[in-house]
Amino acid sequence: MIETIHFYHTNDIHSHFQHWPRIHELVTSRKKWHVEEGESSFTLDIGDHIDRSHIFTEGTLGKGNVDLLNKALYDVVTIGNNEGITLSHKELEELYLQAQFKVVVGNLTELNGDIPSWLLPTTILTTTNGTKIGVTALTAEYPLFYKKLGWQVTQAFNTLNKQLIDLKKQTDIIICMSHLGIHVDEDMAKQFPDIDIIFGAHTHHILHEGKEINKALLAAAGKFGSYVGHVTIDFDLKDKVIVKKQALLYDTNELKECSHEEEFLTELAKIGTAHLMETAFHQPHLLRKEWFKESALSTFFGEALTTFCQADCALFNAGLFLTDLNAGKVTHFDIHQMMPHPINPCVIELTGQQLVDIYYLSLNESWPNLELKGLGFRGAVMGKMITHQFNVVNEELFVKGKLIHATDTVRLATLDMFTFGYFYPTFQDLPKTYFMPEFIRDVIIGYGQKHKYL
Repeated sequence: MIETIHFYHTNDIHSHFQHWPRIHELVTSRKKWHVEEGESSFTLDIGDHIDRSHIFTEGTLGKGNVDLLNKALYDVVTIGNNEGITLSHKELEELYLQAQFKVVVGNLTELNGDIPSWLLPTTILTTTNGTKIGVTALTAEYPLFYKKLGWQVTQAFNTLNKQLIDLKKQTDIIICMSHLGIHVDEDMAKQFPDIDIIFGAHTHHILHEGKEINKALLAAAGKFGSYVGHVTIDFDLKDKVIVKKQALLYDTNELKECSHEEEFLTELAKIGTAHLMETAFHQPHLLRKEWFKESALSTFFGEALTTFCQADCALFNAGLFLTDLNAGKVTHFDIHQMMPHPINPCVIELTGQQLVDIYYLSLNESWPNLELKGLGFRGAVMGKMITHQFNVVNEELFVKGKLIHATDTVRLATLDMFTFGYFYPTFQDLPKTYFMPEFIRDVIIGYGQKHKYL
């Protein structure tokens, strides 16, 4: 007898909820349908469901996302870097308290090695015919960031190797929910032939009909809910072997429109906004945003950033500011609208000569109009690079008007997104300190409160 097992999967939704009503309708109606047909189905999310740039997620600190997953009858969820490193330790601990699904993460522990109470390293799903499916899940490795937040993320393949030894003894099928990226998934398929399905995420890749490598089928559904994945396994119950594996994607734009889509999005925004209407501080003057030149707002933020980081000067892009900072009462909602980016402040220690080199690199004429995507940035364009409290005159560096020699050490406050090597490769290897869990919008709030704009 052949048993058909169904898996529906999403990944990297990033709080893009415009397709969620259709996703909800698809996965819940299919689950009911398979029950009526006597077949087993499981619904999975492979991480980065949350994104704190969305007002609903920010207002509920991701718990609203968990409620949506509950209502859509998800069975197993893993975390991506947006769950793992954009929430404080306490916020992540509390994120899944009301979850009606299993949270599986194989390579995350407390700093002392203890397994957090809210997750399972692996789990086993059982079909209506008694077939055992071993589930492991692995999240992207950002050890420095996790450590700053009080977590330890372990090497994925070392973890996987140990887990497979146990899962092979207990299960008929093994799947991995991988928030590691396509290239790591391909290596995983080559190195671990015991894995039958790898559900991928993190690199936002699209595999319309899956991809077979070694003995594994790779499946992935892009980003932002544009697709829902559907993997089927035909399993021979007598011989205990898989006879067929198949993957496909449903384009959510082509699914039947739900009657309440606009109302749904409006309600999410309403809920999120209500949570953020508390006054953060009072601002005496209107500070207008400018993307292509310095402004009173960029000076205000530069002062806030250098003060918070106890730095000599600062470097950031003017495209950070999506709205003006209005005079009068400023709410947490206002600040989120102005700076929705899940970006942390950072201090880099470098020499005067290295900062001179950075200054000249920052003059790149193509950067201001660059439509930057990712790295935590949620704006439209990069904007002018603001060199707050430092400049170069005749190849000599001045910080706060004081001449800095080539070998002098300077503490530069900047954004974590500039330390990943895309714009300033030298930043990767320089001594640096990340500030977490504070976002750059928290820096502005703290500065406004400290200066008694209340």
